[in-house]
Amino acid sequence: MTTSTSQVPNITLNDEVEIPQLGFGVFQVPPEDTVETTLRAFQAGYRHIDTAAAYQNEAQVGQAFRASGLDRDEVFITTKCFNMDHGHNQAKDAFKKSLDRLELEFVDLYLIHWPVPSQDKYVETWQAFVDLKKEGLIRSIGVSNFQPDHLDRIIDETGVTPSVNQIELHPALQQTGLRRKHEELGIVTEAWSPLAQGQVLDEPAIKEIAEAHGKTAGQVVLRWHIQLGNVIFPKSVTPERIDENFDIFGFELSSDEMGEIEKLDKGERIGPDPDTFVRP
Repeated sequence: MTTSTSQVPNITLNDEVEIPQLGFGVFQVPPEDTVETTLRAFQAGYRHIDTAAAYQNEAQVGQAFRASGLDRDEVFITTKCFNMDHGHNQAKDAFKKSLDRLELEFVDLYLIHWPVPSQDKYVETWQAFVDLKKEGLIRSIGVSNFQPDHLDRIIDETGVTPSVNQIELHPALQQTGLRRKHEELGIVTEAWSPLAQGQVLDEPAIKEIAEAHGKTAGQVVLRWHIQLGNVIFPKSVTPERIDENFDIFGFELSSDEMGEIEKLDKGERIGPDPDTFVRP
């Protein structure tokens, strides 16, 4: 199945770079499966790929892009600087290694993967990102898993606001206060684990909404994200699910249905605490 990419909205970031709102994530996709899986995503219509140095599949994402036959300006590629590479010089070196693995001349978006406040190096790491963007090696720079105080500090100390903050966000952890902070600062919210690793899909309210629309519970949750304005990148290695996750633009949730999902917020994380996480 090949799906038109024109359905996917673009969101304009605070630096005027446009990012597709729906992308494809390769977290936990084994390197040996990444080329085939990413090519399948391109075939389905995805044009935004989210990887990271920590995923150990950047090289395979680059291989898939080259095998796809797509032009560079058709594909938005994100990667991330991991926790052991914080620091001004270390971050620059880490980025150049990612660029080499991807075999690209630039990346569209580069993120600090976690703030790691115990190291207290995220400000100088952010300054390295600012420098790399000035060199033309990165189109847009952002962060991931940053809390409000982390955001305030890097903005206050460098004068540069991230374009995005990629955070754990799903119906069981809706991060309303942090999303409000993003809106105030002009930062786009990206949601990782948008389906909570499937843990929210058995919620009766979501299943009822799905039945009403003739869609799956996963499609309903992804549509909820889209209507909230989140950038999302669901991950799957199953061809049918890859296609299904892309097919979320032919219906719309009502305000009442959005409200029913809002009631599912429990403030419960399935991932690490950004204030304390250092490494797995």
